[in-house]
Amino acid sequence: MTWFDTLKRGARTVRDRAKQVDADVGLQGSMAALIELAGLRYALDPGAQWKPGEPFKLLFAGYAGTRNTGADVRVEEMIRQIRFLLGDDLADLSILTIDPERSKGYFRTVKQLHLPQIFPRFVFDTVHQVHGVIACEGSMFKSKFANALSTLMVGALGVAAAENKIAVGYGGEAGGMDPSLESLVRRYCKDALIIARNTESQKVLGDLGVQTRFGTDTAWTFEPSPPAVAEKMLKDAGWDGRTPVLALCPINAFWWPVKPDLQRGLAWAMSGAYDSAHYDSIYFHKSGKDVDDAQQRYIQGIADGVKRFRQEQPVFVVLVGMEMLDRSACEALDQALGGGHPMFISNDWDHVEMVALIRHCDMLLSSRYHAIVCSMPGLVASAGITMDERIRNLMADRGTPQFALGVSDAGLGKRVHRVLTELHQDADQVRDGIGATVVKNLERMGVMGQIFVDHLRERHPEMPIRPELGGHGDPWDHLPPMSEKLRALIARHAKAA
Repeated sequence: MTWFDTLKRGARTVRDRAKQVDADVGLQGSMAALIELAGLRYALDPGAQWKPGEPFKLLFAGYAGTRNTGADVRVEEMIRQIRFLLGDDLADLSILTIDPERSKGYFRTVKQLHLPQIFPRFVFDTVHQVHGVIACEGSMFKSKFANALSTLMVGALGVAAAENKIAVGYGGEAGGMDPSLESLVRRYCKDALIIARNTESQKVLGDLGVQTRFGTDTAWTFEPSPPAVAEKMLKDAGWDGRTPVLALCPINAFWWPVKPDLQRGLAWAMSGAYDSAHYDSIYFHKSGKDVDDAQQRYIQGIADGVKRFRQEQPVFVVLVGMEMLDRSACEALDQALGGGHPMFISNDWDHVEMVALIRHCDMLLSSRYHAIVCSMPGLVASAGITMDERIRNLMADRGTPQFALGVSDAGLGKRVHRVLTELHQDADQVRDGIGATVVKNLERMGVMGQIFVDHLRERHPEMPIRPELGGHGDPWDHLPPMSEKLRALIARHAKAA
């Protein structure tokens, strides 16, 4: 038998096994087995257990290292808040990163740990060495994007809970889950505390027997680069300094979820096949003619609505890729709009610059949840075109459900034009409502800090946390230091209330 015959037989074997085994389910099974083993290990070797006088070691488990602006911003603020509550002497923080080069310079004062692609054993070993885990991914429990990501969240929380350690999901969201993932959450998150960012997520998790408290996202307190930085970015891109700026944040709305595929992974490694759908390792985006056609309709719908709006109102259009994966969507929308529009993509700019940019705009139309959240403290008139429940939940919280369109909406172009027109005509009213929503969510974030402090005290009564902190205190005292602009916004809306 020649080497080529051997290779072909090996390929057939992998292909046949790939048809029989769902790699997502296999990953979940491996993680579940190690959580069970962690419980047995704890009886013999409890691992790191906090003692008075020691720093408290907390591991942040999330989606860092992909140049996802929203994920990075919310975790930066989560870290700032936790460090503020614990103090520098007590807080010993570390964070998982998928690519240390891409997260270099982020999360200062926090040790970055490189997360391997096959992570269950790494999670099993790493959590054993810390005193607690904070799951920090926004899309914490859902199958819409990648079951592997939620499996990581469950794994980190589950191993921590099995070792009687702090296990908290902070500002996370839950949505539709495949049965295998739902079973994993039900079994291994029952002893964790999930501070959810909306009541809809609380309902999903409550039905699975998971303990929840009501919270919010954590990006509200983020302070970007000064406005002069954003002004220069825009002027260097051709802005005249006067024309209202309209930011568009498109995504590849239909190529989710990302799933492992051994058969395609082998073909990609051998010949480069399926390269356009390849995400990483053996993981691939959803692909095919249906996906391409749906994406084209979505892009064309945005372009049609924006073109019509531009005939009525002068705007300087910029395309913003909040994650580096959004580059192809930005390029497609640029072409549909006639070409030549400035593009700002997250792997070219740091998160402080990206957020400064969108806050310097007058209007924002986004399919990225965190583009909207990060723009709101700048009182940017915004609307969303959503692929899941996150933007709908946010717009409902704002009291503007009409500003949440769907990526598959019929007549999307007409809907985009109508929403942009309404944002323009009612800008002052919209901005006032946005300001009130920001203040409301800042207070919720303070309450999250109270919940976290009380949870720590319950588990570790000897922990030297400032006595004024906790549920008996003031939520506003549980927020990290904020900018003068945010403080002025709080004062204005508190006075109005």
